[in-house]
Amino acid sequence: MSHVFPRVLTRTLPTVVSAEGAWVTDADGKRYLDGAGGAIVVNVGHGDRDCIEADTSQLGKAQYVRGTAFTTEAVESYAEAVAPPLPMDAPRIYPVSGGSEAVETAIKMARAYHLARDEPSRGTVIARRLSYHGNTLGALDASGKEPLRKPYTPWLGRFLHAPPAYEYRCENPTHPQDCGRWHAAELERMIEQTGPRAVAAFVAEPVVGATLGAAVPCQDYWSRILEVCRRHGVLVIADEVMTGFGRTGRWFGGDHWNVRPDILVAGKGSTSGYVPFGFAAASGDVFDAISSSGFVHGFTWSHNALGAAVGLAVLSRLRDGLVDRSGLLGRRIHGELVGGLGSIEIVGDVRGLGLMIGIELVRARESKEPFSRSEQITERIVAAALEDGLLLYSSTGHADGVNGDLVMLGPPFCLTDDEASTLVERTVAAVRSVV
Repeated sequence: MSHVFPRVLTRTLPTVVSAEGAWVTDADGKRYLDGAGGAIVVNVGHGDRDCIEADTSQLGKAQYVRGTAFTTEAVESYAEAVAPPLPMDAPRIYPVSGGSEAVETAIKMARAYHLARDEPSRGTVIARRLSYHGNTLGALDASGKEPLRKPYTPWLGRFLHAPPAYEYRCENPTHPQDCGRWHAAELERMIEQTGPRAVAAFVAEPVVGATLGAAVPCQDYWSRILEVCRRHGVLVIADEVMTGFGRTGRWFGGDHWNVRPDILVAGKGSTSGYVPFGFAAASGDVFDAISSSGFVHGFTWSHNALGAAVGLAVLSRLRDGLVDRSGLLGRRIHGELVGGLGSIEIVGDVRGLGLMIGIELVRARESKEPFSRSEQITERIVAAALEDGLLLYSSTGHADGVNGDLVMLGPPFCLTDDEASTLVERTVAAVRSVV
């Protein structure tokens, strides 16, 4: 009997014994093409020697020191190296242990900023429905996916949720005309109803990841949202946990629309899964305000040198052409998936940017009617892919809070051309298996 409390309670999981490049091998010797990069985490690939060496080298220097007593060469070097690609002026990096902690930190930064500016009434955060920002309570309250929130509703309800940037099922009555304008008007209406000096921040992913399967917003969405937030003194928090570090073919997802947030959060690809790590980056203006009055916050493992050292190695690998590789491969794989899945009636949409690609499954393409959850379409596709030696990422419940089926692809950027062909072939076969 295992004494592990597992993430999955309904089945026994295979045991991984090794991983290299884009492949994972279990204890029975079966190899899986990692088409999902774990949970859209592994950007530079498994078994990278530079990342492993950075880990072991730092462990040989210093393992743990308290962030209120010391800084480290690793943390200082990482902050210096990651600042230039960040889409903000004079960024200051607050390292943590992952995406949920980064979102919690960002929300508290927003509050601390307004307190420092003598605006204590600004306490409300607006996120979006059908969003995901983490599983700690503050991050979960910002998240707008009801199945994730439901068990904990007695502890939630402080934050508000605007309409999702979901072009396939857009709520704008005149879609596809004026969608950006409509979203901006909805956000402004919420800000004004809440109170002109009550909203602290708006938080969103540049491209919606896990909950909507790589949903790309309309072209003018971000420019109009930013204008509303700036006009009302609302800070913009860009959740780049999944979209950051090359995943969309640019360094950060917001770079596609020149989004320059006040606070940016990162995780996942920051260390490509080698060690737990993430950060909240504050712009120089936000940091200067907070530093004048202090920041009541902290985690035992914030500002840890190990994560920073590995993060620095990942940055070096990404600068070796991997960000461009993500964009190039993404365009190729997206095009081949559109071609391979085009004749399959249950495929409603294939979308995404770079190596962040989503496939939405529907009962009827014309009506976009979702399958009933009881039919387990996503689970059956993922199981068929697994049987064929392919790992995919899944999401459900987006269409109406219960029904809706998505699968996502997010492989490592080191994927070879031949492996990309295998990824497409096995994905198409897995989708066909449920027809």
